[in-house]
Amino acid sequence: MKKILLLALLPLMALGLGAQQPYRIYPIPHAQHVLPGQARLSQTVAVVAEAGIDGATVERASQILREHGLQPTVTDRPLKGQTSLLLGVNDSRGMADRQATRLGLCRDVFGLPKFDRHILSLTADKQGVAQIVVLGEHTDAAFCGLASLEQMLDQGTDRLSCVTLYDYADIQNRGIIEGYYGVPYTAEITKDLFRFMARYKLNTYMYGAKSDPYHSRYWAEPYPTQITPEQMRIGYLSQSMLRDITAVAHATKVNFIWAIHPGTAFTNPDNKEVNAQIMKKFESMYELGVRQFGVFVDDVGVPSDAPSLKLGADRLSELQQLMDQRWNVSGAAPADTVKPLHYVPQLYAYSWVSADRASAFFQALSPTPQKVNVYITGANVWSVPNNADLRFVRKALGRDSSWWWNYPCNDNDVTKLFLMDMYANFRDERHIDNLSSLASDLTGTNTLIINPMQQGEASKIALFSVADYAWNQAAFDNHRSWEASLSAVVSPKYAEALRHLVPYLRYFDADALAYLVENYKQTVANGSPNPRHLIAALQKVEQSCKVLKGMETSSNQADVLFFEDIRPWLLKLEAMAHETVLRLQGQTDVAQADLEADPRFQFEILTGLGEEIALSVRTAEPAAQVLRPFLDWLREQK
Repeated sequence: MKKILLLALLPLMALGLGAQQPYRIYPIPHAQHVLPGQARLSQTVAVVAEAGIDGATVERASQILREHGLQPTVTDRPLKGQTSLLLGVNDSRGMADRQATRLGLCRDVFGLPKFDRHILSLTADKQGVAQIVVLGEHTDAAFCGLASLEQMLDQGTDRLSCVTLYDYADIQNRGIIEGYYGVPYTAEITKDLFRFMARYKLNTYMYGAKSDPYHSRYWAEPYPTQITPEQMRIGYLSQSMLRDITAVAHATKVNFIWAIHPGTAFTNPDNKEVNAQIMKKFESMYELGVRQFGVFVDDVGVPSDAPSLKLGADRLSELQQLMDQRWNVSGAAPADTVKPLHYVPQLYAYSWVSADRASAFFQALSPTPQKVNVYITGANVWSVPNNADLRFVRKALGRDSSWWWNYPCNDNDVTKLFLMDMYANFRDERHIDNLSSLASDLTGTNTLIINPMQQGEASKIALFSVADYAWNQAAFDNHRSWEASLSAVVSPKYAEALRHLVPYLRYFDADALAYLVENYKQTVANGSPNPRHLIAALQKVEQSCKVLKGMETSSNQADVLFFEDIRPWLLKLEAMAHETVLRLQGQTDVAQADLEADPRFQFEILTGLGEEIALSVRTAEPAAQVLRPFLDWLREQK
């Protein structure tokens, strides 16, 4: 049956991937079926939602319309002569479902073994007024359809090409694990990431900040009601901040998974009360709005004896059972239930032990409830998702595993930013296999979440392409996705300058600059120095730096946050480019910036864990392979 459904969708998929697409949408839809004609949206738009569509989806639809200068009216029926946006669930027999039948929409997409399956139809009535239907397998899938509609409206509201999108995700859970060593994200950055995730169909954010003491050291204690400015500076969260974060998570349909790290308490056979303690903490987090939980027992030693392995599995099963008994009882409202546990075991990188021992470890977890998500990072800590590692774990675990992807995590390279395309980042990150690439048919995982840089806004560049890949693996184009990410993470007025500067903000600066430097040194050696082309290139760098500095006062909060992330790298790059140009122009009394100790080029990081957490200062390293050594060389010239 599945094969028949897939064959039925092949013509639609061919239209989506091969034909000229009327809309530029990311993640790339699986199928865009172009229809004759164009349509215009009326100023007033009737938003009509079936009973299966929740309030967050209706509000998201209204928000999108308002942000495009339209007036949404939430009503129970279409308005004559106006655009209608019908939101519904497949086979509901509600208004959107019936309209999909009248339009003759193909429903085979709902039979595919995929996730967040939905249809988006935009047609014109006899007067050329746009009529829109978004039909999902459930309300969350319809919410994903609205992300496509938002990007369609970005391209105009007067002359919209009529189209039907048949779409779905290849991977069920897609998003972020805040699990790096360092200062946790501020509440402002976390909430902004949620909004970004909603726009690009990401649905999972697991919070396991290593330096949050209430995740690990004080795991059994509730979060404080008040925190000091110094505590806020190093990433502490108060109860009111968490309520605010979870409220935004619910509004953006991002599953905010709060994870606890009880360490050896979970694996100690003498601690008979650990699950009761965990449940008490979960209760306190539930009151703050959390509706999904995780348990981490990573980095506490890998057991090998059968009793220890069984104890871990039994406790995990018991904890899931306790959660179900507490919150997932018959008749509970969907908003009051909790989703399945996410579990990071001791052996998350299975090559640490022999193949037989690794197999025994995951086999011991196989009796745990099928819905519990068991995480791996692959064979190694820094592995790129691949089918071989997933097959190995699946054979022992008996089900799909979840992938914690340490990318573009920089907690082991804190002075570097990884802002290039995915494959360039693989080459730049010394811990990753530089020749890695992504499979177009990754199977065996239900989750793909990335552990980002300590710069949350700058991590959006990588996150954008991960969203693109996790949604539609076969259509993923590494470089095209990166190019599209730049205008997605900053306002359009800054995108071109960012595109120009990314190769210099990285540690390994642009090959083109290396060529110009070498060529200039050749002219010096020949006795006829000619710095013209090199000066022009660096002046463009300097000018682009000035453009990006405008983000500091942008009216767009995301721009301001992005600027704060890259500030030390940007200011240092600008200073180096400026001084280099002056020296190439022959000036001898040039002010010389302290490239190691100037506070403008420095930032704070957290080091240590538990009682040893402390702030330290590091210096940004942009353009360190070519420009910095060249400037040092110029300084040494007589």
